[in-house]
Amino acid sequence: MGFQESGNGEMGLSGIPLGGKNKYKRMDSEFLEEYDDVLQQQQKEDRSNSTKKYVLACAVFASLNNVLLGYDVGVMSGAIMFIKEDLKISEVKEEFLVGILSVVSILGSLCGGRTADIIGRKWTMALAAVVFQVGALIMTLAPSFTLLMIGRILAGVGIGFGGMISPIYIAEISPTVIRGTMTSFPEIFINFGILLGYVSNYVFSGLSPHINWRIMLAVGILPSVFIGFALFIIPESPRWLVMQNRVDEARSVLLKTIEDEKEVEERLVEIQQAAEFANTNKYEDKPVWRELLFPSPSLRRMLITGIGIQCFQQISGIDATVYYSPEIFEAAGFKNESNLLAATVAVGITKTIFILVAIFLIDKIGRKPLLYVSTIGMTVCLFGVGAALSLFGKGSFEIALVVLFVCGNVAFFSVGLGPVCWVLTSEIFPLKVRAQASALGAVGNRVCSGIIAMSFLSISRAITVSGTFFLFAGISSLAVVFVYSLVPETKGKSLEQIELIFQKGQERQGSEMELGDVEQLVQNKTDSTN
Repeated sequence: MGFQESGNGEMGLSGIPLGGKNKYKRMDSEFLEEYDDVLQQQQKEDRSNSTKKYVLACAVFASLNNVLLGYDVGVMSGAIMFIKEDLKISEVKEEFLVGILSVVSILGSLCGGRTADIIGRKWTMALAAVVFQVGALIMTLAPSFTLLMIGRILAGVGIGFGGMISPIYIAEISPTVIRGTMTSFPEIFINFGILLGYVSNYVFSGLSPHINWRIMLAVGILPSVFIGFALFIIPESPRWLVMQNRVDEARSVLLKTIEDEKEVEERLVEIQQAAEFANTNKYEDKPVWRELLFPSPSLRRMLITGIGIQCFQQISGIDATVYYSPEIFEAAGFKNESNLLAATVAVGITKTIFILVAIFLIDKIGRKPLLYVSTIGMTVCLFGVGAALSLFGKGSFEIALVVLFVCGNVAFFSVGLGPVCWVLTSEIFPLKVRAQASALGAVGNRVCSGIIAMSFLSISRAITVSGTFFLFAGISSLAVVFVYSLVPETKGKSLEQIELIFQKGQERQGSEMELGDVEQLVQNKTDSTN
């Protein structure tokens, strides 16, 4: 065996040269460095996957309350036909029964904002589920219209609580890069609930009219039961924890939801600075309700944007399309009851499928482009429904056109205005007023939903169904102008960064902001109060 000489002339007994320049040692060192790099990369990927799964689980469980809202909207469109037959109610009572849930949910939304600030986001969701369960049970067993209304009022309060808090909770717990996708989940679950409601109508419609609508309503209790299990999995919002001076708990939650520990500390500093400003002595004498009644210029812009987009979501007629789709299809020429309900299932499937488009695109192309596509597409489809109903006879061609345009309307709604509306209102408000300001947006949404639901049949009798859809098309076209003029792009920005957009009155370029900008935000606020 030959011996190889090392750089300093020394040789090992086995022929392996010794010394500081040993090439084998260099190879071992390089191998170890590469192994460390691979190991670190693997650990980073594992942590990334773990945080994404955790946030996903939180978003799913927090969105369960929204299934209740969607299910009620979907199931009532069919159940109301059998309720009319069983309880012998008039058309006015029918409108009142359908629309009262949206109106009463205003109370839940208003109380929900304050409740979420007192007991936390997590337990507000729990309270919403309990209230809805009680209401749904009363509706299921109701022997009269009066008791049915009492149950529906309670269910509406529960839906009001749950509908406004879920997007806020998800926005506060999600990392910036996937916040839009995660905050879309409540709208996804609303669509899923609507589809379940339509399927329930179709499945149970063959039973006795005294029994079928009760079973339809009873099925809505099931989603709220799973919320009890969710409470053992999901954490409290880290931003609410900071507001309660529970910083260590907030850090623990952020470590589970953000993969980069450095970013965790940066976000925690941002949240603490925002919370410290919210709790300064200068603001202790100015409660949230006064700030909302007498807002600063930046908060006024936020309120106009948040409440405005919530109102446009409803006054463009989506709830009328969903609640009264059997009546719309009947006006187009449908005669068979089973075919009517089957067509509504097609609407529900379309609405649910297209919400997936928003999930994949909202954090890639942004909120505003989706709103443009949505509002313009809805305007065309709503006009198409009106034109099809007014220009053609009640034949198969008109039926096909109406079904096509109704499905197109709900598809475009699901792509943008449906989910983005809730994403925006959960993002744009400052920490101190976020829950209660978002509640005002939800109130605007529910008021408009109630007005549309309670007046659609009456307006349709006055100006025809086609005329009503022409009216919706005109409102939808105004939504396009609203989006262009007042809605900023919030993609890729932290909740604290978005506040700067409204404070400056213009959109901040780029998706990153230095810590000094947050300090500037606090300083600017402080100066504005002097």
